[in-house]
Amino acid sequence: MSLGAYLQITLDIKPENREAAAKVYTEYRQPFLNQIEGAASKNLIVRDEVVQVLHGFNTVEHANAYLDSDLFKNNVFVGLQALWSSDSVIDIYQVT
Repeated sequence: MSLGAYLQITLDIKPENREAAAKVYTEYRQPFLNQIEGAASKNLIVRDEVVQVLHGFNTVEHANAYLDSDLFKNNVFVGLQALWSSDSVIDIYQVT
């Protein structure tokens, strides 16, 4: 599967909540890869300032569709929402 887009979610998560955020990432990584159409990769990036999750998709349309999926709205979002200090930032990039 060729990579055509990235969905990057940047979360402002305090250091004391990062372990819980990593658990949410780990719990839903494989279901994401197995169940979401066009999903190609999912990586957790922990920086001093923020936590980022970088999702790879084969198209921009599949990246957008994931944000409306039950897995994202009912599981991932719910699991992370209580952990962040401010609203998350969501960016979608097309690979050229």
